[in-house]
Amino acid sequence: MSERSERSAVIVQPTGISPADVLAVARGTATVSLAPSTVAAMVTSRTIVDEIERDGRPVYGVSTGFGALANTFVAPERRAELQHALIRSHAAGVGAAMPREVVRAMMLLRVRSLALGHSGVRPLVAQALVDLLNHDVTPWVPEHGSLGASGDLAPLAHCALVLLGEGWTVGKGGVREEAAQALHRAGLSPIELSAKEGLALINGTDGMLGMLLLAIEDATHLFTMADVTAALAIEAMLGSERPFRPELHAIRPHPGQAVSAANIHRLLQGSTIMDSHRDDLAHAVQDAYSMRCAPQVAGAARDTLSFVEGVSARELVSIVDNPVVLPDGRVESTGNFHGAPLGFAADFLAIAAAEVGSISERRVDRLLDVCRSRDLPAFLSPDAGVNSGLMIAQYTAAGIVAENRRLAAPASVDSLPTSGMQEDHVSMGWAAAKKLRTVLDNLTSLLAVELLAAVRGLQLRAPLTPSPAGQAAVAAVRQFAGEPGPDIFLAPAMEAARGVVAGRELRAAIEAEVGPLA
Repeated sequence: MSERSERSAVIVQPTGISPADVLAVARGTATVSLAPSTVAAMVTSRTIVDEIERDGRPVYGVSTGFGALANTFVAPERRAELQHALIRSHAAGVGAAMPREVVRAMMLLRVRSLALGHSGVRPLVAQALVDLLNHDVTPWVPEHGSLGASGDLAPLAHCALVLLGEGWTVGKGGVREEAAQALHRAGLSPIELSAKEGLALINGTDGMLGMLLLAIEDATHLFTMADVTAALAIEAMLGSERPFRPELHAIRPHPGQAVSAANIHRLLQGSTIMDSHRDDLAHAVQDAYSMRCAPQVAGAARDTLSFVEGVSARELVSIVDNPVVLPDGRVESTGNFHGAPLGFAADFLAIAAAEVGSISERRVDRLLDVCRSRDLPAFLSPDAGVNSGLMIAQYTAAGIVAENRRLAAPASVDSLPTSGMQEDHVSMGWAAAKKLRTVLDNLTSLLAVELLAAVRGLQLRAPLTPSPAGQAAVAAVRQFAGEPGPDIFLAPAMEAARGVVAGRELRAAIEAEVGPLA
């Protein structure tokens, strides 16, 4: 959603990294390095794998095949070949390339996984991924391929293949480029894998976790902007600020609801539009649900987001490789690569975000309906009939709401067995996280339509003046949508409104007037 321009350094410790580190690398220009303690932890872990090699013990992924071939012994002289063959065969995705920010987040999280010292790889493997990040070499990772079974096998394999000097990268302008050529231009060389290293590069939840962390940042901002556009719409429709008073939310103590109500209440202060009907006995005793219940819906979404943040925080300190190398010398198979925790979280957040968009569209429809908008002209056009105003913008919003309803159907309940029934239950966590990103992008569009409609409504209330928040919104939208009047080419205005919702400038201008919004 947003690009981070600040340059910083992320030092990967054997205790892991933070969400801010992931965002700084995925969306910014932060460099990455391995702490000396991280290198030491990987050396210790690798020593155990080397001992297993010398002893000739049968260990999954070290001296055996993979998946349904777990009981097939592989001779010592062919174990390096085994790791390379694994990467090539698992790089089997199809479809459009995933966005750069997702691939960079995924690579950094794989470095994090190796750095925890339970994967048995040499430090040079982790350093090779770091080099790709620091030289802005982005592997071409197709959108389809992961079931969230042994984690994100196919997407991670496409990343790992580039380390071998094979596969593709995404070059300038999104053009696909041979990996060997991209490495050469960056001054990098392919690496040769040793026992277990191929498996360690692809087993885990890094793709779905990366997308979830990016989605958390986007949802955090959008849920605040949903309070902003709701307040603007309520003000434009001569709604009441009474339902947002804190004592009415203290009696139903959901934390997100209290935050959202406080935001909306503060945004509605200082408005002569609100003052014009505050004591009007003819005014509606109760506003419609889409107005009055805005904090209950947006607040529940905030609480869902808090749950998802907790899941992601735990995953960031989790060991999701398989098998894992334990300090006492054991190498044990686990199921920690299974993406169910992240799949559930992504599906839950998609449901919440879809509902935030749905209630927003209902307010837009009310603003445009001459029978319900409290004396605003039909479709917010001063000359309705010859002009259609924002009629079709609401069509667009309705279509997006319908799409979000489809996308809100959970992916994580849709397991399909694979690998000869060895992997007989999969999480679909990659799909859940991917569609969550689409839902949030759609939510940006829905809030943009509400912003346009609410500002038009506020402009049409002149000579009454809106709240300071409303004045800031009018000033921002006026730059590309002008004043109410003859119809304009709406698509560019809607695109510009999307930029205002996704960006931070309007929010900053509003907060300069009313104080920080949560």
